[in-house]
Amino acid sequence: MKINFTKMQGIGNDYVYIDATKEDIQLSSEQIQFISDRNFGIGSDGVIFIRPSSKGEFQMDMYNSDGSSSEMCGNGIRCVGKFIYDKKLTKNTKPKIETGAGILTLDMKVNSSEKVELVTVDMGKPILKPSEIPIKWGDTENVVNEIIKVQNLDLHFTAVSMGNPHCVIFVDDADSFPVREIGPIIENHELFPRRVNVEFVTVRGQDHLYQRTWERGAGETLACGTGACAVAVAARLTGRASSKVKIDLRGGTLEIEWRENGHVFMTGPASEVYSGVIDL
Repeated sequence: MKINFTKMQGIGNDYVYIDATKEDIQLSSEQIQFISDRNFGIGSDGVIFIRPSSKGEFQMDMYNSDGSSSEMCGNGIRCVGKFIYDKKLTKNTKPKIETGAGILTLDMKVNSSEKVELVTVDMGKPILKPSEIPIKWGDTENVVNEIIKVQNLDLHFTAVSMGNPHCVIFVDDADSFPVREIGPIIENHELFPRRVNVEFVTVRGQDHLYQRTWERGAGETLACGTGACAVAVAARLTGRASSKVKIDLRGGTLEIEWRENGHVFMTGPASEVYSGVIDL
């Protein structure tokens, strides 16, 4: 079975993209793990299928590198926009994309070569109600600056969903923090029935943050767009930043704005790495 693919990345968050708009391509969890394997496969944080949609212009069908499905990826959806425009599947620079987190609208900036280089995504309103994130926290409005005990640490966290669950933790120095030790423990903590993405964040200046992410189903990644949106929301809720922030991640920088209408907007680049054919 031979599959055409395109590898793309958004500030280092890389996925394998498969055009399933004309053919209903379905792969097993094992096949997705093989494609994502950085030693034996193509190597990626997961696989994203672009499918037809009755609700939007296209559907983004996303899977993590461990083969599990995921609702959304902020860096991934920017690359979906670049894929459908650059591959001439659409001429619309403001397409609506169906995701597991709902219908999201993109606003794509095209360069002189008629290629998309920058994408702004209306990520919708953050979800703060515990039962909808979900987190087991009882009947409260939100979970802001609460304590989670991990090993011998009392970590202050804020829980946010951007269509997928996030646990945001502010630390003095994210670079020296044991992300790869603490991250998987929190990801699988009993508080989070669907597991959780974990962000470790340091304040670098006024409205300037630095983020490392332990991503559910993928481990530490160079970037996480939905995570950056959750970080911006948590920073504002805890008084660490205003409504518009610049967030540095290990793969690059995103601009996030939580606007007065309650929607979070994310702006960042999208790049194609290469295309090819893999024999499964």
